[in-house]
Amino acid sequence: MNILIADDSPEMVQILSAYMKQAGFTVFPSFDGEAALDLFYTEKIDLAIIDWMMPKIDGIEVIKTIKSESPVKILMLTAKTTGEDEFLSLSSGADDFLTKPFHPQVLVLRVKKLLGVTELVTVKSLVIDPTKLSVWKNERSIDLTKKEIDLLLFFVKNRGTILSREQLLIGVWGMDYEGVARTVDTHIRRLREKIGDEIITTKRGVGYLIEKEN
Repeated sequence: MNILIADDSPEMVQILSAYMKQAGFTVFPSFDGEAALDLFYTEKIDLAIIDWMMPKIDGIEVIKTIKSESPVKILMLTAKTTGEDEFLSLSSGADDFLTKPFHPQVLVLRVKKLLGVTELVTVKSLVIDPTKLSVWKNERSIDLTKKEIDLLLFFVKNRGTILSREQLLIGVWGMDYEGVARTVDTHIRRLREKIGDEIITTKRGVGYLIEKEN
């Protein structure tokens, strides 16, 4: 998912970008209202984080422009603290309002809530959205088959546990599967080709696992 971040503070943009990327989002940064609108028109944006006080075009006008043309979710950031300011933000089209200073993790939770993302799972360089069955590696979407996603999620669910071929067959393919156990090896090989060899560990003669991180 693509997040537009607009704030005239490079430090704030850097901090927010780092947290959003860690949560699995792709970030498009801007430092004034005009640049924010340029990105809105040129990129597919799923949510915009807009600061109120920005040069060229302020955040309120940016929100009004975006909302007049798109249902994109918008979260307004501001150092203003009065009830009138919150009312003006929300009445201008913002879907949520957050007053500075704030903890970046709180912002991440607000963004996930606005986007309907219940929980994202991180495994090294992978980010997995179990609800939407989507997987990203280094911020790039990975095209997995339904069975590959089922297999990956089963590993995640049993993280830290070595799973035999038989356990994987029952857990992913089901009790009624009549194929051979080597099917597991084939699917894991194909999955590794897409997500990288470092995600799933092989325990020779025993099985496979995704190891818990310290």
